[in-house]
Amino acid sequence: MIISLRVVVLSDIHSNLEAFQSVIANLPTYDHLLFLGDLVGYGPQPNEVVEQLQQMQPTVALMGNHDYAVSTGNANGFSSLAEIAVRWTRHQITPQNRNYLSNLLSSAKIELDNARLALFHGSPRDSLSEYIFPGLPVQSARQLIQEAGAPHVLLGHTHIPMLYDFEAETLSNPGSVGQPRDGDQRAAFAILTLSEGKLSFEVRRVEYDVGSVARKIMQEGLPKFLAHRLYEGM
Repeated sequence: MIISLRVVVLSDIHSNLEAFQSVIANLPTYDHLLFLGDLVGYGPQPNEVVEQLQQMQPTVALMGNHDYAVSTGNANGFSSLAEIAVRWTRHQITPQNRNYLSNLLSSAKIELDNARLALFHGSPRDSLSEYIFPGLPVQSARQLIQEAGAPHVLLGHTHIPMLYDFEAETLSNPGSVGQPRDGDQRAAFAILTLSEGKLSFEVRRVEYDVGSVARKIMQEGLPKFLAHRLYEGM
């Protein structure tokens, strides 16, 4: 009898508690939870999101560039709107939750069911900030896998789902829970199924109350654009 291992992969929640809770409500039974970074930034409920992830006890939790900016105050390279959200979040975040953000991993390598995985928020070359978008040439995708040092590579940061499947190797991105940017406003996450060292990757989407989050963003005095973009999935 072949026993499969089910792994939930989440990324880029960005203080969007409604989206996060909708994803949680739609999760199947799973064996491991992997989080690829950016718990905070942009959205109105950073503390609730950080605390919810902690309660779920992820196998791996990475630091994203917004987590780094909120924990350190260094928002170099951020857009003006993103920097405003970072400053607001730093005023809202509790010392305990800021400490949690500051101790997240920059990257990770793990082995599950004889499959070796490398996890980065950005890329193997720049774990925090490099964007690896869909449409990457196949040769470049294979080079990234080689640089990662594991046959299966998981990335976040772009907010756009992605999968390169070379049978024995994969390069994938689950998309964003809290701020999708692929034109689909629904929260995105992925389910990895591992069986005898083979991996399958499935992106799933769930609806959530976008209007509720948008209203909270504006009530908190955050830029209106951060609310409006949620409706467009951009």
